Amino acid sequence: MNGQYRKDIYPGLEVAIILKKDQRSGKLTYGIVKDLLTSAAYHSRGIKVRLEDGQVGRVAETDVVDPDGED
Repeated sequence: MNGQYRKDIYPGLEVAIILKKDQRSGKLTYGIVKDLLTSAAYHSRGIKVRLEDGQVGRVAETDVVDPDGED
């Protein structure tokens, strides 16, 4: 599932995000949602979130398995 709809994203959800610095390459960063930063119900490039480790980016995927094996 993609991360374009705010109703699908909530704190505690494991997601893959794209950080601002990785927008060109499309590199994904995995983590757990701490805060939702986008107030709109929909955003075409993904809802912006803050992960528990403090990184901020737009949600690319919500049904994820971290390839590094970290849960």
